[in-house]
Amino acid sequence: MTGSAKFRPAGGTEKVGPPLKWAGGKRWLVPHLRSIWELHSHRRLVEPLCGGLAVALGLRPARALLNDINPHSINFFRWLKRGLRISLPMHNNKVLFYEHRARFNELVAAGMDQSKEAAALFYFLNRSCYNGLCRFNSRGEFNVPFGQYPAINYRTDFMAYRAIFANWEFTTGGFENVNLSPDDFVYADPPYDVQFTRYAKEDFGWEDQVRLAEWLSRHKGPVVASNQATPRIRDLYRHWGFSLRELQGPRMINCSGDRTPAIEIAATKGLYPPGKLRRICKPISGTQH
Repeated sequence: MTGSAKFRPAGGTEKVGPPLKWAGGKRWLVPHLRSIWELHSHRRLVEPLCGGLAVALGLRPARALLNDINPHSINFFRWLKRGLRISLPMHNNKVLFYEHRARFNELVAAGMDQSKEAAALFYFLNRSCYNGLCRFNSRGEFNVPFGQYPAINYRTDFMAYRAIFANWEFTTGGFENVNLSPDDFVYADPPYDVQFTRYAKEDFGWEDQVRLAEWLSRHKGPVVASNQATPRIRDLYRHWGFSLRELQGPRMINCSGDRTPAIEIAATKGLYPPGKLRRICKPISGTQH
């Protein structure tokens, strides 16, 4: 997703889009989720892996619990909730990029990564780095290189997010620590089932995919999960009693330059009778399972 692009979400009139670039973001999925969400909008939206907030900002719930294992994105969102304004220099410049990256990693090492300065630096790095990737080494240091874009639009005033985030709670940690209520509507978007999984200091590997599917299956309320439609992902969610639908999603990040559509699945549970699901949640292409 492009991060600065704006769109009109359900339940609100102000056009405010995701503030960050996010590899694998699900903004394209929002129209499909909206037809489901409209039947459950009285509930609290819970995202145990909220990423760049494309879904939450697209659905615009009145109440939300948004969690991610990446503490730096959550710190940024918490500062947006307080009405962040950025005053540090932001230019599309390679030298400045590596200076700011070094300063950000200094704050991480010093335990000051939840500061306003860290939030501002994280935004700059996200907007300026290669392909909007959010990647960290084993020491927790941001290590994505400079992106070399022709031009970048940087935002300095994020006050528009303050009212939207007023009743949204942001937490950081593993998904199993998210405090669910039985009535919550849960949307889960884990990293794709592919080789690259280090979006935070910790990897998200196959064992985590399995734990997530099992954890979601125990929730008593409605659940939607999305992922790349690999054979083992299909088998995993079928095993835990989910209904599957195929969706044709954009391939936003690929080092070979391939932008052909990728097949994804939406695994659902506890939404409504299967016949009603078939009428409401139509795939772009693919088959009903």
